[in-house]
Amino acid sequence: MVYPLIPLFLSLEFGAGPALIGIIEGIAESLASLLKVYSGYLSDRFQKKKALAFAGYAVSLACKLVLLIAGSWAWVLFARVLDRFGKGIRTAPRDVLVSESADRNKMGNAFGLHKALDMAGSALGIFITWCILREMSAVGTENSFPYKSVFMISIIPAILGLSMFFFIKQKEGIKKEAKPRFAFWQNFRKMNTQLQLYLCVVFLFTLGNSSNAFLLLKAYKTGFDKTDTILLYFVYSAAASVLSVPFGRLSDSIGRKKLLVPGYFLFSICYLGFAFASSQTFMVCAFVVYGVFTAMITGVERAYVAEIAPAALKGTMLGLQSTVVGLALFPASVITGFLWENFGDIIPFAFGAFTAFAAAMILVLFMKRADDGVIE
Repeated sequence: MVYPLIPLFLSLEFGAGPALIGIIEGIAESLASLLKVYSGYLSDRFQKKKALAFAGYAVSLACKLVLLIAGSWAWVLFARVLDRFGKGIRTAPRDVLVSESADRNKMGNAFGLHKALDMAGSALGIFITWCILREMSAVGTENSFPYKSVFMISIIPAILGLSMFFFIKQKEGIKKEAKPRFAFWQNFRKMNTQLQLYLCVVFLFTLGNSSNAFLLLKAYKTGFDKTDTILLYFVYSAAASVLSVPFGRLSDSIGRKKLLVPGYFLFSICYLGFAFASSQTFMVCAFVVYGVFTAMITGVERAYVAEIAPAALKGTMLGLQSTVVGLALFPASVITGFLWENFGDIIPFAFGAFTAFAAAMILVLFMKRADDGVIE
């Protein structure tokens, strides 16, 4: 309910330009990114995955409370940092919970199901937001766009989500003597070389995959009003939700690389579409394609990391993958905001298309086949 409102809230209420929005999104992502690998390490060491995940979701609830009192862009930045802080805490232990609840041969299906439900919740929340805003506009409140009313209502599903943790059962692992936290970093060069390469590919790809806030700003610039712009995010979320499970199952059958490569190529095409989109119809199609890409990639990436990681470091490795993404998102958002403000809105999306194409070509040329023990 909240995320697609943030760029419009910043732009229309506080006059923030693309560069400032990029900085805010980049800071929020990067400050919390290191927490993801540390949270994964803690889940491996203390086997308290459920408690860590709960804490992460609870912190994100606090983000909504801060938005309710936000009176400047600085407060929005603080709220976004809180939200990403919560995500940094919960991501790795949550992914471990998912992987431990799944058959090893159906890991793609499990993460696909998680992503499908995640995006279904996102789609439903956005649709509720759209209905609320439409209703308020109908009764003459369009001149005071009611962001904070939505922020307040969004607290209800957040609390309901936290209450569901009482029904989650964690598989108890055997507690082992943990190695010092820094041993993982010191032994990075001893990791599977293909995993090292893959993490580099993820960083390169994410460098051009800036915050989705810019997609919403692009839609607004194309001619959608501030309410219907939010509905585009519903289209994206619905497409990703419907297709996540089928693509997850497909990756179990044909291998991860056979989805990752076309997924990166599809992203490249999609971002070129965003770059040159000049009509509302074209923009709707671009958001649908973006949803297809999300379904192809997100669950598959996590399934790959979960199955290749040593059992004792599964949380750490899943956290590391998320950390690499988070570290790349800061320069990605700053670069996009700078390019947009200085060269227009075509160049930043063209840059994203180029980095995605380069990442796909590295996978094609350098990632080994299944019989070499990697991602096919």
